[in-house]
Amino acid sequence: MLKDVAALIGRLGVGVVFLAHGWQKVTEWGLDGTATAFAGMGVPLPTLSAWFAAIVELAGGALLILGVAMPVVGVLLAVDMLGALILVHLPNGLLGQGGYEFVLVLGVAALALGFNGGSLSVARLAKGRKVEQPA
Repeated sequence: MLKDVAALIGRLGVGVVFLAHGWQKVTEWGLDGTATAFAGMGVPLPTLSAWFAAIVELAGGALLILGVAMPVVGVLLAVDMLGALILVHLPNGLLGQGGYEFVLVLGVAALALGFNGGSLSVARLAKGRKVEQPA
């Protein structure tokens, strides 16, 4: 049970950060503003990349918090962070302004939690509440 509580705390923390970053891309910067920023950073297909990042971070963060479709969500969030690492942050080194330590930690944490997110999840609750069909 302690392992499941620790996994839930991890999912909450990492999920909230992804949710906040996706929300920021949609509401604060707007998808056009995010695409413009991505273009300025040299991200290929900046409009498509902005949509992908915003949707994956917003929906993925929420789903990670809830514990729904965790392996798929973990992989998508890790791919999102791998793109950020390779396309934007890698040239800046591990530490310092624009470094890749943050996206690295978020990506590996999302991947680990996606496959080891514990049993305290909406998906597990829904699975346990299925009504048995009469024979």
